[in-house]
Amino acid sequence: MSLKLRHSPEAAAADPAAGHRIRFVRDVLAMSRPRFWTASVVMAEIGFVLATHRIVPRGFELVTLGHVVLVTGPLLWLAVLAVNDAHDLDSDRVNPRKANAPLVAGRISPRGAVRIALLAASSTVLAALPLGSLFATGTALVVLLGWAYSAPPVRLKARPGADLLANAVVGVLGPLSGWVAFTGGAQGFPWPIAVLGVLAAAALYLPTTAADADADRSAGIDTIAVRLGARATFELGFGLWTASAALAFWLALNDVVLDRSLLPIQVVATPVLLVMYRILLKDKPAFRAITVVACAYLVPCAAFALTYVESL
Repeated sequence: MSLKLRHSPEAAAADPAAGHRIRFVRDVLAMSRPRFWTASVVMAEIGFVLATHRIVPRGFELVTLGHVVLVTGPLLWLAVLAVNDAHDLDSDRVNPRKANAPLVAGRISPRGAVRIALLAASSTVLAALPLGSLFATGTALVVLLGWAYSAPPVRLKARPGADLLANAVVGVLGPLSGWVAFTGGAQGFPWPIAVLGVLAAAALYLPTTAADADADRSAGIDTIAVRLGARATFELGFGLWTASAALAFWLALNDVVLDRSLLPIQVVATPVLLVMYRILLKDKPAFRAITVVACAYLVPCAAFALTYVESL
């Protein structure tokens, strides 16, 4: 009863310090973008499936998978996104989507965000160590890449092309992290899956730059969407999305990593995914539309996991 009262709105109002702590925790959680954690779960699960040829972890594998998700999910996202918020404040202030963000609202300062990012970065690498030296090294490199994307003097976000590559690499590192955690090395990793991941990740990243292009342009941030314009950015993304679908079809047709039994699903899913991308993500899409397309992509991913297991 006392715990409930302590965290109630009335208790927070009566104890400003407690209310401030609760608000701070919520703001830090918001900075880590919990909606992005799903991507970490999916990529870790794909890595597990590739490594074990099973979908459901057994025994201690469940602990390991949870450990991977903790590192690549909330800890890693906070480490890279808190520093991004600190250096994107000028554009976020003129971005309606970020109106209630902790830094825009003044609840956390840019310096405070950098301190949070540093603490999260060190926690991410330390938490990765029990999963092996290769996994920890890869995690540290991802943290450095995230900082290089946001922080000057490198600031890859403001270097058209480099911003796309920095985000596309997530399509490789996500499944690979799960594979390494369960095998201890990168040997035997099915690299065609990595190519598919890179193409899909790049295609889904480009609409996010188009959505924020006006705010980035007003803040003087030369992203790929600012440089190319909304239409060319969309067409580039659609081309990458199409290349990913075509490669998946070719792999299934030739029974390379993707089982040939996936062909009927590919025949149906491919045009649906292409139409969804073409209709929902044209020009300056809403982030809700990007999420819908990304979720639709999970359907062929799930089908792949089922056939990958059944074929062995």
